[in-house]
Amino acid sequence: MSSNSLSYGGDKSGESTELGQEAIPAGASTGGVIGLFSADVKKNEDLKQMLESSKDSAKLDAMKRIVGMIAKGKNASELFPAVVKNVASKNIEIKKLVYVYLVRYAEEQQDLALLSICTFQRALKDPNQLIRASALRVLSSIRVPIIVPIVMLAITEAAADLSPYVRKTAAHATQKLYSLDPEQKEPLIKIIEKLLKDKSTLVAGSVVMAFEEVCPDRIDLIHKNYRKLCNLLVDVEEWGQVVIIHMLTRYARTQFVSPWKEDEVFGDVSNDHFYESDGEGKEHNEKVKKPYIMDPDHRLLLRNTKPLLQSRNAAVVMAVAQLYWHVAPKTEASIVAKSLVRLLRSHREVQYIVLENVATMTIQRKGMFEPFLKSFYVRSTDPTMIKTLKLEILTNLANEANISTVLREFQTYVKSQDKQFAAATIQAIGRCATNISEVTDTCLNGLVCLLSNRDEAVVAESVVVIKKLLQTQPAQHGEIIKHMAKLLDSINVPMARASILWLIGEYCERVPKIAPDVLRKMAKSFVSEDDLVKLQILNLAAKLYLTNSKQTKLLTQYILNLGKYDQNYDIRDRTRFIRQLIVPNEKSGALSKYAKRIFLAQKPAPLLESPFKDRDHFQLGSLSHTLNSKATGYLELSDWPEVAPDPAVRNVEVIETVKEWHTPLAKLKNEKPDREFYSESEDDGEEAASTSTSSSSSSQSESGDESDESEGKEEDSSVDSDTSSLSQEESNNELEKKKRTMKKKSKDIEESTDEEKRTSGVSKKPKGSSSSDSESSSEDSSSASRSESDAETDSDSKKHPKLKTSKKEEKKPVPPKTPSSKQEISLLDLDDFNQIPSSVTAPSSTVLSPSLVADLQGLSLSTTSPIINVSNPVFVPMKTHELLHRMTTNGLAAQCHFPRQPCIFGAQMVSVQITFSSTADQKIENIHIEEKLPQSGIKMHAFSPIECLQPGESITVSMGIDFCDSTQTASFKLCTKENQFSVNIQPPVGELLLPVTMTETDFKKEQGKLTGMNESFATITVAPQNSTPQILIQKIVNVANLGVVPSGQDNIHRFAAKTVHSGSLMLVTVELKEGSTAQLIINTEKTVIGSILLRELKPVLSQG
Repeated sequence: MSSNSLSYGGDKSGESTELGQEAIPAGASTGGVIGLFSADVKKNEDLKQMLESSKDSAKLDAMKRIVGMIAKGKNASELFPAVVKNVASKNIEIKKLVYVYLVRYAEEQQDLALLSICTFQRALKDPNQLIRASALRVLSSIRVPIIVPIVMLAITEAAADLSPYVRKTAAHATQKLYSLDPEQKEPLIKIIEKLLKDKSTLVAGSVVMAFEEVCPDRIDLIHKNYRKLCNLLVDVEEWGQVVIIHMLTRYARTQFVSPWKEDEVFGDVSNDHFYESDGEGKEHNEKVKKPYIMDPDHRLLLRNTKPLLQSRNAAVVMAVAQLYWHVAPKTEASIVAKSLVRLLRSHREVQYIVLENVATMTIQRKGMFEPFLKSFYVRSTDPTMIKTLKLEILTNLANEANISTVLREFQTYVKSQDKQFAAATIQAIGRCATNISEVTDTCLNGLVCLLSNRDEAVVAESVVVIKKLLQTQPAQHGEIIKHMAKLLDSINVPMARASILWLIGEYCERVPKIAPDVLRKMAKSFVSEDDLVKLQILNLAAKLYLTNSKQTKLLTQYILNLGKYDQNYDIRDRTRFIRQLIVPNEKSGALSKYAKRIFLAQKPAPLLESPFKDRDHFQLGSLSHTLNSKATGYLELSDWPEVAPDPAVRNVEVIETVKEWHTPLAKLKNEKPDREFYSESEDDGEEAASTSTSSSSSSQSESGDESDESEGKEEDSSVDSDTSSLSQEESNNELEKKKRTMKKKSKDIEESTDEEKRTSGVSKKPKGSSSSDSESSSEDSSSASRSESDAETDSDSKKHPKLKTSKKEEKKPVPPKTPSSKQEISLLDLDDFNQIPSSVTAPSSTVLSPSLVADLQGLSLSTTSPIINVSNPVFVPMKTHELLHRMTTNGLAAQCHFPRQPCIFGAQMVSVQITFSSTADQKIENIHIEEKLPQSGIKMHAFSPIECLQPGESITVSMGIDFCDSTQTASFKLCTKENQFSVNIQPPVGELLLPVTMTETDFKKEQGKLTGMNESFATITVAPQNSTPQILIQKIVNVANLGVVPSGQDNIHRFAAKTVHSGSLMLVTVELKEGSTAQLIINTEKTVIGSILLRELKPVLSQG
């Protein structure tokens, strides 16, 4: 993109001053200099004049700047009339950019877009493939039902286009047309069926995505193309690989028998024959199932996806992992563990998804991840969500062998400053004690020691977990109950107090002296206790009245009288119920005779289970698995069939004989690379490179490459055309020698593997099958060479020919031995052979392209580069902001809170927690966000709808908002089933930051870069009580989410953070001077945020 695209800070009248300050003067082509704070209207007028200019250079410059504005998220819709006039421009560069603009705004400006529909139809015949594809993309983006027949006709023609790029666009357009008019499903299925037969790797991913959107239940369309998709998978782009793998996972679950029966069957066959007579043995053999034999097509899928575990794309690795989990034999699924552990070095968002899936896996198959136990140890820099997931995995992996190591880790985690994480660790210790009986006493003693901890939250959580553990073996732990009774004077957390009272009441006969005294103390504080505690006091009184009425009769009556007049109706109801049940009188019913059996009945011990236990019915890696609820569009995996469907449906008939196409293919194999190297056609190199890899992968598969045979007639014609074009080069003696060598190699390979192919039971293709893809690619490339101007725009067409020529140079010194060539063919399955040729393990340096060398030279390995990492917040204020008041919303109240944690919905979003509470008489249903009001650049990830909110109930949900590094208000409509309310959330400037850790040296280095206009400072008078380091730090981190930077000077305090949206550094320095003055300095590129933060910090430090 041209640098001119950066010359506008915004184009909305409501844009903040921050964008105005970031604007820079336009280039010389504008004919004038735009001021630093000039109005957006003038900028747009200037662009309109340039678009109406007679010079193509001015129009091109204007379009580049407009597309640059769109890329920044600015609104350029008012320029639509001026842009659409240039849709018929003869300049290809202008036309491309106009189409990019129209794709973005065609849906909003439908009437104006319809005026140019004739131009789009003419562009569908343009010789340039990019113009044809862009015209189809714009046409399918105009969502007006009246043009459905026109779009349908355009998609049909594009599906038969000679350019794979246009066919790829046609596949995308089918999804848009289906969402606009579902009645077009049948003709669209025919187009998808045709595109599924396409051999281009560029089209494969897009058409499978269209298949998943339009007709995911039509598995019959995949049968003939299954083997081709498996073999092309390695060469498809990463986005397409993810889509194809998920589709093939569903396909495998419907077409193959379960490989998980393997262990069961062999276990039954092995043991029972020794003690049986011959007659019994024959009867038994008839009943026993045959040993499991994997379908060759099933094995083909697993083999061809295995190399993708080394992909640099985390989504591809996750897709292969879920495929192995759901489809592969259990003994082979363990190979994905190492690849998933490798992803834990990635960003925290990737870590979160991977760890969620690993947590589900470890519940069912612990052995997969036990060797990587240390990879799940918690780091101090991990956010709370990552810490909790790692803790869950460590708990799942704990067994008798490693429990001592795990518990030693847990002891460290309990001391964490993160209270939520410390509480989760205590719960994990309780689960380990329940699951592993050998360490139950050890864990219980450790939890009792935690009861003397200074942190009240740790003590409270320990009490709750101990209560659950004691229910498993109460007879042995009377001393622990006595110790916990003494803690009632010091613990204030309601849940912990209630748990202690329940324990004393449940086992009151084991502590007969302490229980009445506890009841006496509770009677004194009954009025001031929490409702949860009051209910347990009533239960304790009832149980003591039934077991020790002599000492507790009067106390019980006193407590029942207090409960009778309590403000909470639940407590009043419980009081009346207990009085009628335990105190016999004339009105007492038959239940009063069984009061003791009701209150002192034996309770079952609670089960401490993993929260991920019920997620295994969702497909791993899916959104539904992450949310633990079925998401829209989720396709469930079917159960394995008892009997496999006929595998013959995947066979493709052979049309040609060997003699008809053997010789032309030999010529193509040898002469094609030389022709590609000098080719300038639009997709020549890309197609050849992809098909060459696909042919190597197909030759090493067990089931062959029958899918390529379905288009034999097209291949035959392409061979004739290519052989005629290559007739000039056939006289070369060296090439003739190469042809003979290749023929000998192919014969040797076929003869050596002939026996294996016969036993596989799958119909095979003649020896030329591995080159069928190269035929189709030559057809595409020869036809695509008509548009020469597009060769420069396709980056892939430049890279692959170089790679191919370098591979030729590598293979020259290798002697043409049959075994080595066979191994090279099977490189995809790296475990099949013990020895790998040296030419593969040590590739020549000529493989590196010049661009890659330049990138490697630009890398800096010096240790002096600043290390800046996002850290946990120093302090999280509990301040809430009221969104809805119960008086104006019929009982629905809403408050928002900024938790200062990275948002799981997006790296550029601020995490916001909203707490809904109901004081209404009736339940409130379907609380959701209906409409996001238009705002400049603000993006929002809404929370999942709340189905029902009962009276007196409250619930907290999380959402993400991208404020674009500004304090502008995010507005949206909050709806219930009956009402609709407007809600505004304006963030404090301190919540737009994430704290970072850095050294003092790095701080000074970065501060030196942010001087001049990037520096704001003020001299303030500090209140005497704020001059101590602890209070000063507390005051500052309370206002803003800053990280503390270590300082070597007592009078200078440094803080660092980065903005959530753009990641710009925010450096704050407080330098205490003599007397009570101090200098406050803020360095940042975001000068508007810096000045606002400076304005907010000044009064905080000045006031006491």
